[in-house]
Amino acid sequence: MTDHDHHHDHDHSELSETELRVRALESVLTEKGYVDPAALDELIQTYETKVGPRNGARVIARAWNDPAYRARLLADATPAILELGYAGRQGEHIVAVENTPQLHNMVVCTLCSCYPWSVLGLPPVWYKAAPYRSRAVKDPRGVLDDFGVALPEGTKIKVWDSTAEIRYLVVPMRPDGTAGMSEEQLAELVTRDSMIGTGLARQPAEAA
Repeated sequence: MTDHDHHHDHDHSELSETELRVRALESVLTEKGYVDPAALDELIQTYETKVGPRNGARVIARAWNDPAYRARLLADATPAILELGYAGRQGEHIVAVENTPQLHNMVVCTLCSCYPWSVLGLPPVWYKAAPYRSRAVKDPRGVLDDFGVALPEGTKIKVWDSTAEIRYLVVPMRPDGTAGMSEEQLAELVTRDSMIGTGLARQPAEAA
């Protein structure tokens, strides 16, 4: 593993201040009846699991269907992702890593929770949790087992450690039986976890 350069770019103080302001504002709006906490939770859940990851799913679907785009994505992901209109909020650089039958990639941020917001939205709670951050490096196969992902013994696992400057996007393997599917149909097979490496793309039957 390479040493991190986790410094002020992580914006720990700004994030903490922002979180405090959001909580204070939420409390005031809730008290005044402007905000329904349940609706707010649903909104956060939507951004965490639906809106953000759909951006990444479109990127992956394009890469699966367009060899030239796939080459651009793997060579320099940031401008390739920008082609589809998705840009990092802090100018971070995104690196795309491709899964193959021989190599499975998994992403973690061991010291914080750096995450490619522009393509995956809000990071899931478990991504920020200490058990995942520590075990992903020490026992990645065990973590995958916990997520219900059983890889062939011969498949190597590579763990990528995100930093404030570099975020990673996993390009999952394209499922069999998807020849001729449109990008829209393919995007439905791409899950958030498959782009982190803690899951696999859905089979067509699963998405039906």
